[in-house]
Amino acid sequence: MDDDEVVIIGAGICGLATALALHRKGIKSVVMERSESLRNVTGAAIGIQPNGWRALDQLGVSENLRHTAVRLRRYRELDISRGKQKEISLNPMDGETRWLRRKDLIDTLYAELPPGTVKFGCQLESIKLDSHSSKPVLRFIDGSSIIAKAVIGCDGGKSIVAEFLGLKRTKIFPLCAIRGLTYYPSGHSHDYEFAKINKDNISVGRVPIDDNLVYWFCLFPYIPKDGKVWEDPEVIRQLTLKLLRNHPQEIQEMIVNADMKSLSITHLRYRAPWDLLTNSFCKGTVMVSGDAMHIMGPFLAQGGAAGIEDAVVLARAISQLDLNSVESGSMIMARKLEKAFNQFVKQRRMRVVRLSLQSYIIGMLSGAPSLLKKIMCIMLLVVLFPNPYNHVDYDCGDL
Repeated sequence: MDDDEVVIIGAGICGLATALALHRKGIKSVVMERSESLRNVTGAAIGIQPNGWRALDQLGVSENLRHTAVRLRRYRELDISRGKQKEISLNPMDGETRWLRRKDLIDTLYAELPPGTVKFGCQLESIKLDSHSSKPVLRFIDGSSIIAKAVIGCDGGKSIVAEFLGLKRTKIFPLCAIRGLTYYPSGHSHDYEFAKINKDNISVGRVPIDDNLVYWFCLFPYIPKDGKVWEDPEVIRQLTLKLLRNHPQEIQEMIVNADMKSLSITHLRYRAPWDLLTNSFCKGTVMVSGDAMHIMGPFLAQGGAAGIEDAVVLARAISQLDLNSVESGSMIMARKLEKAFNQFVKQRRMRVVRLSLQSYIIGMLSGAPSLLKKIMCIMLLVVLFPNPYNHVDYDCGDL
């Protein structure tokens, strides 16, 4: 690749969506991905609610994705503690909500990019600013380096770009999540609903993707253990069966028949809402987006969609400055990009603060060890978020 390009770090959902949004606006970029191939095997599914579909509409990929997943009709939550089954809530879903296989979303975004946009096997080691031009210099673990026109860090919750910007470290919920997919060759009998079952301190969720494929997750209190142990899918499955041994038989069968390649376990991370209020997410022509900027718990199912919103807003901010009329690599170009990055942060800050805060309180409620703390979390949610589904009405605007 040539030096002096817009470089995106990370070919996850946000990185690919950002490259595609820039491509739609006629702005060339290159995506540097540490893996040797597209990361479309890891991860199970991602929830896309009305706000996410508005962003995907702007990228021009929504219609293809709609054919890959059924539309959900309702949200249902049950409590089966103490041998009784109690329906806590039953809410119809307003607007379009579907759970997509992460692979389908990744593959669709990637297919829309010009050939050669994504460079594989490029693991970022460090960033520094050139002493003469102040341009970002990227150094990779293979010893190679490039000088970039701009850097957009979409490299997740353990972002090297975020470290360069001096962002505070992400924090950890007292919860873990196991995620997986189960395929039913003859079809499943589940309703088109997001079903969540609570028992003691464990929650299990089940969401149909289509008539044969079901996404599921299990939330449980953090268990300290060597991280390498959790790389074995069979260990993950046996742990899940142990956690859910007192749950309904159909839940246990779903775990037994899970696709082993889809299984993953994660200690849930977040960037504190109060840090989002004060952090500087850009420095010169270096910035972060997606999880690198605002990683949050999965409790609103908005993390992925927020990253897609980021892509639309960022590409719009850059395109409005008419960079094609400016000499590439000039100081004027750098100032325009810096202005666009600051405008992006200004537009996105309060949106991601509200998402992060609501998700944080729900996460604390889920992991609260005492009744008093649970009551405090519920009161905060009622006061701060009287309409708990207001976040799905957000529109990121036109590309």
